[in-house]
Amino acid sequence: MMNAGDIENGMTWRQRAARLQPRTQIFIDGAFRPARDGRTFVTHDPATGKVIAEVARGGAEDIDAAVVSARRAFASGRWSDVTPRERRETLLALADLIDEHSVELALLESIDGGKLISQTTTEDVPGTAAIFRWYAEALDKMYGEVAPTGGDDLAIVTREPLGVVGAVIPWNYPLEMAAWKLAPALAAGNSVVLKPAEETPLSALRLAELAAQAGVPDGVLNVVPGLGVEAGQALGLHHDVDCVTFTGSTAVGRMFLEYAGQSNMKQIWLECGGKSANLLFDDVADLDRAIEYAARGIFSLSGQVCSANSRLLVQRSIYDRVVDGVVAKARSLRVGDPLDENTEMGPLVSNQQLQRVSRFVEAGEQQATLVAGGRRPADLGDECSGGSFLEPTVFSDVAAHATIAVEEIFGPVLAIMPFETEEEAVRLANASEYGLAASVWTDNIHRARRVSRRLSAGTVSVNTVDALDVTVPFGGVRQSGFGRDLSLHALDKFTSLKTTWFAAES
Repeated sequence: MMNAGDIENGMTWRQRAARLQPRTQIFIDGAFRPARDGRTFVTHDPATGKVIAEVARGGAEDIDAAVVSARRAFASGRWSDVTPRERRETLLALADLIDEHSVELALLESIDGGKLISQTTTEDVPGTAAIFRWYAEALDKMYGEVAPTGGDDLAIVTREPLGVVGAVIPWNYPLEMAAWKLAPALAAGNSVVLKPAEETPLSALRLAELAAQAGVPDGVLNVVPGLGVEAGQALGLHHDVDCVTFTGSTAVGRMFLEYAGQSNMKQIWLECGGKSANLLFDDVADLDRAIEYAARGIFSLSGQVCSANSRLLVQRSIYDRVVDGVVAKARSLRVGDPLDENTEMGPLVSNQQLQRVSRFVEAGEQQATLVAGGRRPADLGDECSGGSFLEPTVFSDVAAHATIAVEEIFGPVLAIMPFETEEEAVRLANASEYGLAASVWTDNIHRARRVSRRLSAGTVSVNTVDALDVTVPFGGVRQSGFGRDLSLHALDKFTSLKTTWFAAES
């Protein structure tokens, strides 16, 4: 496998990617194996359209084998019953291995999902290692409780691991989303069956191999790639899974709620869609910075971010200046090969996703004013001629009921809407079925506090966009889901509270 020491001087990232030998089989009970029925599916490089590899297509039998392995490992106590300090050392070793193989992991993320190599090398992979380190360091510092029962009775409250956790992750941040689920679930002592998105399975399979190398016992972490309607559904319906944590679309999130009701009433934790509003008031002194961040909030990762600031609400007095500034920023972005370090925006994850986003652009042209983008970029070069690219796209004068203002597009499409008053801005921002994130730009601290309190969102970023850190919880309200990733609060999803009451002798 590739690591930093294998890289020859002068090689391009494309040349380095060509040397990759990704794992493509299912990982169960500490070993790679083909799917029980031998089926595979193809994963493509969205920047070139070329096939990367054929990956084992896990189905219900493979999910069952993974759950059996996970349950056996949990019941044995070889992970669930070891001391927190031992789990800590293993997770720290895994973080070190992620750093050691950072080049390989960054390339897998970039070629499988179209992510910028400039970001996977500096943000995604280092961030993944940091998440494992954070939970490793936190897990042996969590204490139980002694209840104030009075008298001579003693009641203690302890956190217990749930057992077998099913984790289903999306394709936009494959490695980091895996860490968001795995790090706290493993830290708490659970066994996990991870189902990566079919578009981006490669980094999760390599992560499982590194986890085994770090000392995670066989069966504690299993990875089953496959289609959502097969492997994902089987995981949701399995009667021996205690919890499913899911990040993805609201439509699929509803399915997991149904799966729980149809099976064993397992806990379901959902982080689903978003249509985040970015409120820009006219008292902002540094308007250029606000415009730059507004563009960053929607065009980062080609808009394929659940908390992307896809609605920009601008006070009327500065509306024209903001529209002109965002359009200029959109037109200046360099779109192209994500393995070129100078590229500022890469492709969408697949041709299917490109077609979906393009349909929203067509709908927007009927309901609003297209002021930038909306087409396939020119001059992509031979390497990326078959890629799934779309220009950064901006619509102005968007009505609150317009399709592009209501639906989650999950692409580089910004809807700009004017408002007159603070009251109107809040009303427009909350006119959504989602409630994942929002941003507020104002130099008035009283307004910032007042507006933030009234916005229906799990995270409100003031004078920035999409603020995020492992130390703070992330999640939404309304149809953006419930439960929180990151921070110590994530451990709540993967543990149950047990009361043990010692009665005094009479």
